Amino acid sequence: LELLAESLGMVEKSNLLIITGPQGSGNHLFSKLFNLHPDVYGWDMEKYWVGHHTEPFSEYWTDPSKLEYFNWGQSNYYITSISCPYFKFKNPQIPKYKEFIEEAKKYSNIKIALLGRDSSILTYQQMRVRKKHTTPIAFKEFEYIHTLNPYYLSFELLFLYKQNYLKKVSNDLQFPIETMSKKFEEILRKNSNHKYIKYLLHTELDKDMYISSHVES
Repeated sequence: LELLAESLGMVEKSNLLIITGPQGSGNHLFSKLFNLHPDVYGWDMEKYWVGHHTEPFSEYWTDPSKLEYFNWGQSNYYITSISCPYFKFKNPQIPKYKEFIEEAKKYSNIKIALLGRDSSILTYQQMRVRKKHTTPIAFKEFEYIHTLNPYYLSFELLFLYKQNYLKKVSNDLQFPIETMSKKFEEILRKNSNHKYIKYLLHTELDKDMYISSHVES
């Protein structure tokens, strides 16, 4: 009866949110935040950073055909996160976006969100951690993602507007996000952009801008 009901569209599918972005754009950060809600099955990280092999859908990104055996009955909301490229045994890997999405659509309603971060900081972060600027690799792969009308998540807007930003995201995506817990505040306590920013004392235009802003009307 269950199979018959599913074939007739009478069984409501669960919801899977796929978040992806260039390496270093905030996969760990957004995964932690989205996983805070008790109704969401996602990446439960005990440490500040953990390897991608601990992500609950990791093996399915390697072989999407295995999604047939995933227990889709344990939640109504799932989230999976993957960067492009991701690294396995220190070697860069390209996510199998099309294969994963096409297979996952059989079992769940799919929503896709692309992560964004300041382009200069992305370059600095990738060169520091991976010794290579990998954003162009991601952009080539995202040509397919762009055809699927993805939602866009911003690293900078998250730290600027915090709860208000994620409440808007939750409403737009119709996906539960917890924003009031103590752990939420802990996760956003430190903005990792700071390590890449150097305070600028002045520019040539600063004096003119200061004078202009103090001229009486």
